[in-house]
Amino acid sequence: MIELKYRYKYRYGRVIALALLAAALILFETAAGDGSDGWAMPRTEHGQPDLQGVWFYGTATPFERPEGLGTQKSYSAAEAARLLESLAAAEVEKARPLDSERSAPEQGARIAQEADYNFASSRLDLIKLDGKYRTSQIVSPADGRLPFREGGKDFFAELRTKGHEAFDGPEIRPVGERCVGPTGGPLPPTVGWFYNANMQIIQTDSHVMILAEMNHDARIIPLTDQHRSNSYPQWMGNSIGHWEGDTLVVETVGFRPEQSWFAFVMSEELKVTERFRLTADDEIYYSYTFDDPKIYTEPVTVEKNIVRRAPGEVLYEYACHEGNYAMPSILAGARRQEWVGSE
Repeated sequence: MIELKYRYKYRYGRVIALALLAAALILFETAAGDGSDGWAMPRTEHGQPDLQGVWFYGTATPFERPEGLGTQKSYSAAEAARLLESLAAAEVEKARPLDSERSAPEQGARIAQEADYNFASSRLDLIKLDGKYRTSQIVSPADGRLPFREGGKDFFAELRTKGHEAFDGPEIRPVGERCVGPTGGPLPPTVGWFYNANMQIIQTDSHVMILAEMNHDARIIPLTDQHRSNSYPQWMGNSIGHWEGDTLVVETVGFRPEQSWFAFVMSEELKVTERFRLTADDEIYYSYTFDDPKIYTEPVTVEKNIVRRAPGEVLYEYACHEGNYAMPSILAGARRQEWVGSE
């Protein structure tokens, strides 16, 4: 996985540099999208803006804005400096050897993905657009929060209302447990997971392909004004794209509702409109608006930047083998728990 490739060799130098330069970085704020003087947008042989390459869409900026920030869309210079310093300090602390005398975890405590967190690349960058560091990826509604509809139910909530319990069978388990679907990767919309936030874009005159590192799924987007005629839902939906000037606009409908997950709740009514615009050789301005009237009270708009990976870095296959074992083990554990409880 390319985020980890040079981790240990260069980690400390990178982190120390970030800690020392965090305050200085914010002094060089430039508006995203204006490019440098004389910059000419690269184009494909077909005359389209050239988005091709390997890109990174992760960020330390949260998807939703912390409630205490209200409608504050961007950090002040001082706030941004403090936050960048704290991110760098956390990376240094995470890299320290574990204490051999540490106590055991609390009995009964939930064990999550702490090991993954310790070995995955941290997000030391913040979204910076229009010369400002953003407080959230969501920019509309104004409070940067998801406007959940009272009583709104996704696929799994509807199953629960019909009497299904969380471990009754595979139908009510998140599909990510089986490594099915593009959970965590650049499905429409792109929701950055805490590792493997990489993708590759390839273009022809009539199609755009976006290959996700996680779960190594490919979105094939025809440049047309008509969605495919098939009526059945698909994991990554039914996408079509077109160019508005130098901006690639992609509209997607027809999602499979069971790919709803804790980071992005959705129903079969989800519609997503994405916009990709190259603003420099190494940066894409990316925004999307999603509308799901079954889940949210109004459309939600997200803005972020996507940055090019270093030359020579490529995607490697993300082989999620644990999905072959997770579901039988989860359900077997639930049956065992039921059997013990009935004694």
